[in-house]
This record gives sequence, C-alpha cells and structure tokens, in this order.
Amino acid sequence: MFEEIKVEENLEELVKVVFNTDLKLDGAWGYSKALATVIKEGNDTPTLQIEFTLATMRAYLEMNMTLEENVRYSAINLQELSREKVDSVYDKVKYEISAIKETEYKAFIKEYKENSDKSDFDMTAHFMRRSDATLKREVIHWFKV
Repeated sequence: MFEEIKVEENLEELVKVVFNTDLKLDGAWGYSKALATVIKEGNDTPTLQIEFTLATMRAYLEMNMTLEENVRYSAINLQELSREKVDSVYDKVKYEISAIKETEYKAFIKEYKENSDKSDFDMTAHFMRRSDATLKREVIHWFKV
C-alpha cells in the first residue's frame, strides 16, 4: 500500500534537511536487516528515543510527505509492539501505526471544534466514526546499534 523510501545518498543528511534533526546515522530506512538504519556513536539522545523518532519519520515520509495531497494521511501515531535483539547488534522493532486520511481528519477536527460545546452533539458517535476512519498497520524497522 505504501512505497518503501529509498536513500539515494546519505540518510544523516536527508534527516537533517527534511526534518531539521541532527543525528549521527548511516544506512537506510530499516525495511530489512540488509537495509538497517545505523545509529552511530556520539548521539546525545538515548537510542530507544532515536529509534522511535526515526520510525516516526519513516512513517511520515511514506504516508504523508511523498504522496499527493488528496491521499495523504495525518494524525500519524506509532506504538511499539515488540522488539528483538538479533546477532547482538540489531534491534528488530515492530510498530503499530495508526493514521487518518488528511482530508477526513481535517473534517473531524472542524466538526469537533464547531459542535463540541453543543448539547446535541453526539461525541460518542463522532469518536466512533473517527475510529472507523483510522487505518492501522504493522511495520518492522531494523536498526543497527
């Protein structure tokens, strides 16, 4: 459904330019062990936090930034489901990603802002529709640490 993001030159530079974030990195976007995201020595941020940040960046690239406006997703959230240490240097992390089509999300926000203070607004129905509109997917991200 979503295309893998290729690293043409340098992951560290791409993260700096696109997300304005300075991290010491190498490798690719972690779609497989061979394409692992390499977290190099010398980062000030804890490794687990860097991993989560990079997985979030990848999700935003896949589901929003590289898509046409009418098919983009918003409200992209990740939750770690599991992690496994492989060959003592790789973290294989499974995330659940939830998101809503950007156009639908904007409509839900507008509806909520315009009606949440009205006594006849059915908040339960609103959040049920929002939940029904939410896409959930599981992904694996490989990190070499």
